[in-house]
Amino acid sequence: MNFTTQMDAARKGVITRELETVARKENMDVAALQQLVAEGKVVIPANKNHVSLEPCGIGRGLRTKINVNLGVSQDCCNVESEMAKARYAVELQADAIMDLSCYGKTAEFRRRLVEISPVPIGTVPVYDAVGYYDKELEEITAQEFLDVVETHARDGVDFMTIHAGINRETAVTFKKNPRLTNIVSRGGSLLYTWMELNDRENPFYEYYDDLLEICRRYDVTVSLGDACRPGSLKDATDASQVHELIILGELTRRAWERDVQVMIEGPGHMPLNEITANMVMEKKLCHGAPFYVLGPLVTDVAPGYDHITSAIGGAVAAAAGADFLCYVTPAEHLRLPTLEDMKEGIIASRIAAHAADIAKGVTGARQWDDDMSEARRNLDWPEMFRLAVDPDKAKRYRAESQPEHEDSCTMCGKMCAVRNMNRVLRG
Repeated sequence: MNFTTQMDAARKGVITRELETVARKENMDVAALQQLVAEGKVVIPANKNHVSLEPCGIGRGLRTKINVNLGVSQDCCNVESEMAKARYAVELQADAIMDLSCYGKTAEFRRRLVEISPVPIGTVPVYDAVGYYDKELEEITAQEFLDVVETHARDGVDFMTIHAGINRETAVTFKKNPRLTNIVSRGGSLLYTWMELNDRENPFYEYYDDLLEICRRYDVTVSLGDACRPGSLKDATDASQVHELIILGELTRRAWERDVQVMIEGPGHMPLNEITANMVMEKKLCHGAPFYVLGPLVTDVAPGYDHITSAIGGAVAAAAGADFLCYVTPAEHLRLPTLEDMKEGIIASRIAAHAADIAKGVTGARQWDDDMSEARRNLDWPEMFRLAVDPDKAKRYRAESQPEHEDSCTMCGKMCAVRNMNRVLRG
C-alpha cells in the first residue's frame, strides 16, 4: 500500500520499518505505537532522503529525548569544528541534532551532517534564508522563504522549526502587552521584523498549506516554533506566549489533516512553580502533540551554569508531559559552546530526561538505577563505571583519590557503611 508520511502509513494500517525500529527500541507493542503515531501523539522524524537515519520516536509513553544545537555563524564559521561536535554529540547519546547555521557554507554543512548522522537532523529555514539570498531581510519574498524550506527538505532534514504562530494577530497581542525581554526567539524576531517592514502577514502562516505540501512530500516533521517563548521569568505565561500557543493548536490540526507530523516548541525561561501548569496547558491546547522545550531555565541569574538551571526545569517539564528537551550548555547567553560545554549540556539534559522517565514510569527506566544500586551494594567499581551516565568522569574521580582499602573510597574509608554492612550481614 502506498503512503506519504509515517502518520499516513499508521492511519492506513501500514507498519513501516521506522515504526518497527522505534517499537523495538522502546519495548512497546507495535500496534500501540502505530495508534499513537496515527493520532499525532508520537512523531517519528524520518525524511525519505535521510538514508543514514536510525529512527527514533518522540512523544507519549516513550523515553524522553534530548536535542543538541550546533551550526556555523558569522563569528564562528568553522565547519570542521561543528562536524566534530556532531560526531561527539552522537557518541554522547544525543537523540537529535539541530543545525542552526546562518552564515557561510550552510548547504555544504547541512548535507554533510545529514550524510553522516544516524540521528534525526533539524533546521530552522528562516535562519538560512537571510544568508542564502545575501540580501536585506525585507527584500526576501514569501516564495523565497518556501523555496528554502524545500531545499532543506530535499537535503534530507527530518524536522524543521517553523515559526508560523507569530501572525499579525499575535503581533498585535505582543504590542498591547509589553514584555521585559521582548521577543528572544531568533526566528520569531526575524519574522516579526519582516512583517513590520513589509506590512504583510507572516509568509509561513499565510502560505501554511503550501509549506505542509512540501513537508508531506518528503515526510518532514513540522516543529512549530514558539516565537513568543519567554526570555525571562517575568515574561513567562504571558498573553503573547499563550496567544501564540492557541494559534499553534490550530496549525497542528491543519497539519494532521494532511498527514503531516507535528511537534510543538515551548519555553524558554519560567519559574519552577509555573512549569507543570504550562505543560498541561500545551498538551490541552495542542491536542496531545509531542512537546519540545528549551529548558525551561528556572532562574535568570546563572550565566555559566545554565546547563543546571535548564536541567532543573527540564526534569520538571518532562515529568509533567514534555517529550523532547533541547539541551542548554554552560555557554548559553555568553558564546558559542566548545566541545566540553557541549558535553556538560548533554550530560545535564540526559540526567534530567532520565529522572523524568522514572517519574513517568517509562518502561525500563527504573531498571538502570536498580542495577547501579546493586553494583554499589556489591562495591563493584567496574560495573558502577559501566552503568554511569559519564563513565570517563567516574573513573577519573576514582583514580584521582585512591583509598587504603579497595572496597571503599576516600570519603569514608574503613567507616564505609556499605562495606561494614556487607561484612556484618555475611557474618
